[in-house]
Amino acid sequence: MTKLTNPFDLSGRVAVITGGAGLLGEQHATAIAAAGGIPVLVDIHEQRAREKAQALADTYGVPAFGCAANITKQQEIESLRDEVLSRYGRLDILINNAANNPKMEASGEIDFSRLENFPLSQWEADLAVGLTGAFLCSKVLGSHMAANGGGVIVNVASDLALIGPDQRIYRQPGLPEHLQPVKPVTYSVVKSALVGLTRYLATYWAANKVRVNAISPGGVANGQPEDFVERLTNLIPLGRMAATNEYQGAILFLCSDASSYMTGTNLVIDGGRSCW
Repeated sequence: MTKLTNPFDLSGRVAVITGGAGLLGEQHATAIAAAGGIPVLVDIHEQRAREKAQALADTYGVPAFGCAANITKQQEIESLRDEVLSRYGRLDILINNAANNPKMEASGEIDFSRLENFPLSQWEADLAVGLTGAFLCSKVLGSHMAANGGGVIVNVASDLALIGPDQRIYRQPGLPEHLQPVKPVTYSVVKSALVGLTRYLATYWAANKVRVNAISPGGVANGQPEDFVERLTNLIPLGRMAATNEYQGAILFLCSDASSYMTGTNLVIDGGRSCW
């Protein structure tokens, strides 16, 4: 009988996580470190990334690393690649997690989150980070993996890659219609496009043993106003938002050999919201 090995073991594997110092980025990094992997937390907030990496190193005994990079600049991603290879001699996993999350609140007589008023500059900034950044990281880091035996890319999409945002949950009593806040158009566009990028890369690099999948998480509880939480949870069969650590299992699954026969797939983890 062949002895069963642990398919979730990531010992020694190096994982670059963009937006690594953010709410979910830190959770992704924790999942990697807990399985023996080496997380590289990449964020525009360098000090925060370094502090979180050090905490992971202290807790899990892995040589985690935090650094800054502008993922909209190919040259900076190339420098990141070179730094990772210089430190560890390998690159196994990329988690495209970074995204803008603009707070487009009403000001005066205009609400800038609404499509009619949404600034072109904000559109370009959101797509630059959430989509172009994922493309460039995949191009530079994924190409290295494709040329060196393979690896894994995980794109972090959203339940709003599958369904349109229910703008009713963002409404504020007493405001006229033109001042009612909405989920910005760029969020749905970026997250939907990441699923398309996932399928493209999965087929493009299949022969090079680079597996590419996406996750579509639902909303995470993070101190939102009670009335908003109530409206949102009424749309979710499980009746609640996700805890910050509830996507760690999915990340570990997709980054490890446990999902070795899986590519081009979008793993939906939304409490059942997209079922309704």
